[in-house]
Amino acid sequence: MDRVVAIVNPISGARASPSTAADRVAALRAEAGRRGLEVDVQLTTRAGHARDLAAAAAARRADLLIVWGGDGTINEAGSALLGTGTVLGIVPAGSGNGLAAALAVPRAQEAALAAAFDGSTRTIDAGTIGGRAFFNIAGIGFDARIAKLFNDRTGARRGGLPYVLIGVREGCRYRAQEYTVELDGAASRLPALLIAFANGREYGLGACIAPEARLDDGLLDATIVAERSVPVRFWHARHLARGTPHLAPSVSTRRIVRAVVEADSPLEVHVDGEPASLGCRVEVAVLASSLKVRQADVKDEARGHR
Repeated sequence: MDRVVAIVNPISGARASPSTAADRVAALRAEAGRRGLEVDVQLTTRAGHARDLAAAAAARRADLLIVWGGDGTINEAGSALLGTGTVLGIVPAGSGNGLAAALAVPRAQEAALAAAFDGSTRTIDAGTIGGRAFFNIAGIGFDARIAKLFNDRTGARRGGLPYVLIGVREGCRYRAQEYTVELDGAASRLPALLIAFANGREYGLGACIAPEARLDDGLLDATIVAERSVPVRFWHARHLARGTPHLAPSVSTRRIVRAVVEADSPLEVHVDGEPASLGCRVEVAVLASSLKVRQADVKDEARGHR
């Protein structure tokens, strides 16, 4: 390994403080030093900065890019690495950390750094929705509403609890939208609470929307949750925690390579947990074998959920 670059989001994580940036930079340099490596550490300062920094690292032919941040930061960096030889390592620090879970990357800092530096390298798929890349899950409808409300809070607490509280509140009042959905050429018109396209299994925090999804099978798991009464919504929601959404009568799943979703008004969309404005029609596709990543245990990806 010749060139290692690291991108650090200094404000990601529920416990981020004024000393977080310095602490993360010191930890990266210490771990690199133990391995006889040098690491070029760069801090993000704005939205989209991780994408720019990652593109520059790939242009300089970095062998390994370690990204320390949440799902949004990882999405930005990964988008810039598509089709390059640079390997993405992850140190999760966000509220969900869904891709990290799929790759069995531990949440503990020291163990995550070890996986980023020393883990096995594998090639995974990516998805695109409305021309934007995603690596874990992109969604339309209810989950996108939750993502928007979570991200709209200014200076509020991060972490998993706000997601839960917002989810309970919106679960009581959200109304399904009418969509035209085309999955690999088969079209239908239906009301749905959400339409998710999953490359990974879970949103994060153990909320599993697509337990059979695989990061490297060349397919996306399209999951549609139909409209139900409020009590039934909450009763069926237990399947997310159990990893059994397919047991809920309101849930249907199909593996696809291409989809189109349309509505009469602008779609509420999230891309790896980040809200996006993509109009009234989006195309979804899979980019097979497009990103090199580090994982903690090549033998058992599911261990990341333990």
